Amino acid sequence: ITTGNTATRTGEGAIPDSFRRAWRASQTKDFAAGDWLVAPFGTGLKTLTPLVSSDAYAAEVQTYVLESLLTRNPKTLQWDGMIAKDWTVSDDGLTITFQMRNGLKFSDGKSMDAEDVAFTFDFLMNEKIAAPRHRAYFAKIRSVRATGKYEVVFQFKEPYFQSLELAGTMPILPEHFYGAYLEQPQTFNQSTGLLMGSGPYRLEDPRGWTPDTGIVELERNPYYWGPVLPPFDTLLWKVIENQTAQLTTFRNGELDLYGARPREYESLLEDQPLMERTQNLEYMSPTAGYRWIGWNQKRSGEPTFFADRRVRQAMTYLTDRKRIVKDIMLGYAEVAMSPFSPRSPQHDDSLQPLEYDIEKARQLLGDAGFKDRDGNGVLEDADGEPFRFELVYFQDDEDTQRVMLFLRDLYARAGVLMIPKPTEWSVMIDLLTQKNFDAITLAWTGGVETDIYQMFHSSQTVPGGDNFINYKNPLLDTVIDKARATVDEDARMPLWHEAERIIYEDQPYTFLMRSQSLVFIDDRMRNVEVTRLGLNKDIVPVEWFVPAALHKYAN
Repeated sequence: ITTGNTATRTGEGAIPDSFRRAWRASQTKDFAAGDWLVAPFGTGLKTLTPLVSSDAYAAEVQTYVLESLLTRNPKTLQWDGMIAKDWTVSDDGLTITFQMRNGLKFSDGKSMDAEDVAFTFDFLMNEKIAAPRHRAYFAKIRSVRATGKYEVVFQFKEPYFQSLELAGTMPILPEHFYGAYLEQPQTFNQSTGLLMGSGPYRLEDPRGWTPDTGIVELERNPYYWGPVLPPFDTLLWKVIENQTAQLTTFRNGELDLYGARPREYESLLEDQPLMERTQNLEYMSPTAGYRWIGWNQKRSGEPTFFADRRVRQAMTYLTDRKRIVKDIMLGYAEVAMSPFSPRSPQHDDSLQPLEYDIEKARQLLGDAGFKDRDGNGVLEDADGEPFRFELVYFQDDEDTQRVMLFLRDLYARAGVLMIPKPTEWSVMIDLLTQKNFDAITLAWTGGVETDIYQMFHSSQTVPGGDNFINYKNPLLDTVIDKARATVDEDARMPLWHEAERIIYEDQPYTFLMRSQSLVFIDDRMRNVEVTRLGLNKDIVPVEWFVPAALHKYAN
């Protein structure tokens, strides 16, 4: 049996480990509660409702509202107790028992107990709730039972390498708030702002948020149980889809942070007035995600050109990623070659990115039956169908637009006609959901260890799954399943290497790059740090604060 706990150390009283960093910040001489933290969102949000929301911005908001049994320590990467104060894992890894803190309340003042944890699992596993992405992971769990008022037991069906993470990070939903929607699941599925939890912040109206407001505003939770007062009175996000408008808003002092594009970043470093009132950071997050182009292999029930592996390989050979990194990203990125970070033990160091090679691409396309049959410079298949496709991208991302125009010209040299298709974010989400596109470019976030099941397993081509490109490889499925069932890390890593090699050969995505974060932050903000999980802005308990003399907003 392995155990975890939140034992305290001498000199810091009864402060749980998960609050220790925030507590230390609160003990500095210039610490003060108050003021606002104002940040931008680059796209509009469709919904803040947990389980049915699917974008990173909604997840960011939920970080401050919903809590889980465990949280990852940004320094050690080990698990600390949040709602849980102790836990044990059985020798076979199939049973995890959590002891919860008692006396905790949700943001409406109602008490939390183990029944809320059990309810959350039953709720998300209910087929009437539109949460297929969550069910794909939580299907590993046989049951979640409240065995006492503050004791809850997770029983797994089979060994799973992330069992503690899966159980420990499940957001805890209040049964008294969400339980009514079991009788009206469509109301829940179509809602835009049903958000309540036990976290340090809350919506003023947990049922009332709608996307047309253009902002998300959270207030401090007056019932928050934590030993450290959440420092900000208000957390505010403004939806500003145009990046130039974001920069203008930041310059005007109406935002507290701004993520710059490479060309902007180098220019802004020369802006003395801006530099005098900001702090800037450039870093490659240890958990940095990656940008990719996904080649849809089936559309409207029919195979596409990209169903042929040789075509997908050719598209990667035609994508000059080194030049993208050098000329568009100005070196503030690195070429990606797989879903695994080169700094992760999941990555096989013997693999190298495929280099730009137009002749190799032409050969592969020829082998796949594509030739310029009428001399017009565009390849056609055996039926005379020209190799023409649309590549969907988010319309307000200027760097991505530069990449698309660059690739359009590169692909044309090989006789491939790519039509860049700038698209609104809400429309992109609909296209993904319906798998109604030829090719699309997006990004996935990263993690300490990445589970690629949702993106690449054949079972996830179902509606609501994240295998948007209809990619299926039974061998990869087998390897992924084995890796996920292998608890021993030393035995698991060779399986991830094997999975990586299969993806490398199949090229279901053309993996573009991992980008550095280039961030400017208002100098009012204190305790800013880059941790092993990235910037500590979104770490909860909240670590940033503003000294009283620098407060800008008053509630």
